[in-house]
Amino acid sequence: MASKLHLELALTPDGWRRDVVVRIDHGLILGIEEPGRGEAQRVSGVVLPGLPNLHSHAFQRAMAGLTERRGSDADSFWTWREAMYRFVDALDPDLLAAIAAMAYAEMLEGGFTRVGEFHYLHHQPGGAPYAEPAAMAAAIAAAAAETGIGLTLLPVFYAHADFGGAAPLPEQARFVTEIDGYVRLIEGSRNALAGLGGARLGVAPHSLRAVTQEELAAVTALLPDTQVHIHVSEQLREVEACLAWCGQRPIDWLLDHAEVDARWCLVHATHGSQHELERVQASEAVVGLCPITEANLGDGIFPARAFLEAGGRTGIGSDSNVLISAAEELRLLEYGQRLAHRGRNLLAAGPGASTGTSLWQQALNGGAQALGAGARGLGAGAPADLVALDDAEAGEGDNRALDRWIFANSAKVDCVWRGGVKRVEGGRHVAREAIAQRYRRALRTIVT
Repeated sequence: MASKLHLELALTPDGWRRDVVVRIDHGLILGIEEPGRGEAQRVSGVVLPGLPNLHSHAFQRAMAGLTERRGSDADSFWTWREAMYRFVDALDPDLLAAIAAMAYAEMLEGGFTRVGEFHYLHHQPGGAPYAEPAAMAAAIAAAAAETGIGLTLLPVFYAHADFGGAAPLPEQARFVTEIDGYVRLIEGSRNALAGLGGARLGVAPHSLRAVTQEELAAVTALLPDTQVHIHVSEQLREVEACLAWCGQRPIDWLLDHAEVDARWCLVHATHGSQHELERVQASEAVVGLCPITEANLGDGIFPARAFLEAGGRTGIGSDSNVLISAAEELRLLEYGQRLAHRGRNLLAAGPGASTGTSLWQQALNGGAQALGAGARGLGAGAPADLVALDDAEAGEGDNRALDRWIFANSAKVDCVWRGGVKRVEGGRHVAREAIAQRYRRALRTIVT
C-alpha cells in the first residue's frame, strides 16, 4: 500500500534534511522528494532510520531482575548461566511467544525495528524434540508477526559443553542437537518464516565451546549466502580454556579454521587481543556489542575506540533483554570507553562530529550488515523503518537531537513505523495492552 510521510527533520543518507517527503510502497522507501506533490501525513519532531538489534535471547526478558541477588560464592557470568538453565525448564511454545512478544514490543518502543534472534531453546524439558522440531522457532516468528518487528532468525547449533567436543551437561538438554537434527530445525524454521514479510534466516554455531571444527564447517555450509553469528571471547575463562585446549585464543582459532567474512557477526569479542581484532577488521565481519548485558554480567569492556578508529564494524544488541533501549545501549557503549580511557566523545566520527549521530550511524550500518537487512537508512530501496522522536527542542538544530536523546534523555520515542506500518504511537506499541496482559499471565506461570 502506497503512502507518503512529510518529515519535519530527518536523518537521511545525505545527512540531516528538513521538510522532506518519504514515498513508501509495500514496506519499502521508493524515494525522498520535496513537499508539495500530493497529500502526505505530517510527522513532527526528529525522524531517524530504525536501528537493528543484532543479538537477542527473547526468553531472557522474563528473567530480568531475578538474578540481582548475591550468592554465597563470587557471582559471575557462570553463576548467572546456572540460574538461566533452571529458568528455561518452565518454558513451552505458548509461554515463549508471550515473552518474546513483550520483548519485541519494547524493542520497537525503544527504537529498534529489526531483531536478530539468537535462538537456542529448541526442545522439550528433558531434551526430547517437539513433534514439530521448530515449534519454539515458530513461537518466535508468531511474536514477530504480532508486534510487527523485522526478524532475522538465527537457529543455534549447540552440541557440547566445552572445547574439544566435551559431552553436553544435563541442564543443556533443551539446547543440544546434532547435524541431522539441525538440518530439520533449519527447514522447520524456514517454514515458520514463510508468511513473515521481510524475514531472514541465518545460522548460529553457539560458540567454540559448543561445536567441533567439523560441526562448525557443516553448520556454516548449510546456508552459504546468509548470515552467520557466533558468541566468541565473551569471558576471560573462555579465552583461558581455549588456550589450554589448542594453544590459540578463540578469535585467532576461528579465523584460522573458518572463512570469516562480511556475512559473519562475532558477538561480544570482549577479550579479543589487538592482533585478533586487526584480523577481524580485515575480514569485514561485524562485532556485535551488547553493552547493557556485558555490564550486567560483568563481562568487561570491548576496545571499541581502537577498533572503530582502525575501520572496524560494530552493531548493538540487547542480548539478555534485562533492559531494552537503543539509546541506553549506545550511551553505555560510549560511557564504557570514557571510563576506560578517561576521556570524552571517544566514539565520535571525528573532530566536530556529534557523538550521538556517530553512534547511531555506526550501529545502523553494522547492524544492517549483520542481519542481512539490505539497504539501510532513509533512502530508496531501504525498508520503511522510521523512528520519530518527540523533541521539544528539535527546531534549534540537527545533531543535537540525537545527543539529547542518548545522553540527556530529554527526547523520547514518539512513533515508530516498521515496513511503513505504524507500530508505536505516543511512545507505546499499538497492541501493548493485550501483549502486556499475556506477558503478566506468563510470568505468573513461570516465576514462583
